[in-house]
Amino acid sequence: MPFFRQKAKEGVIPVTDIRMTRFLITLGQTVDFVINCFKLMRGGELFVPKIPSVKVVDIAKAIGGPRCRIKIIGIRPGEKLHEVLVSEDDARNVLELKDCYMLKPSFPWWDKKAHFNGKKVPDGFRYSSDTNKDWLRGDRLKKVLTSVK
Repeated sequence: MPFFRQKAKEGVIPVTDIRMTRFLITLGQTVDFVINCFKLMRGGELFVPKIPSVKVVDIAKAIGGPRCRIKIIGIRPGEKLHEVLVSEDDARNVLELKDCYMLKPSFPWWDKKAHFNGKKVPDGFRYSSDTNKDWLRGDRLKKVLTSVK
């Protein structure tokens, strides 16, 4: 956000690719998530928050407003179009909880009943910023951006 804000002052915000998406979480939401995970954890699990996706170009437009131009500069080597927080390969070990996904450890000592409220995700499940069902747009996006320094 600081980079886009600085570039907005200059009148042009560079965006690598118009299709690019990311997950977006605020620092406060991150802290709350970590604290809640401490309550759930039994040892060895990985927790992935259910958070909204956003198009990077929408962030640029929201920060720059109508006075700022968006310049598409092309994807850089090694850069990804979309974030993947749970891959298809991990799906067989994932439980869906209310506010997150939990990747079960493969330790033989881990109690599989420890998270009995979780629901197994389907084979081939993928949690990616481009296929997420929750999107930040419009006023909701602007509200989040005003809370991010």
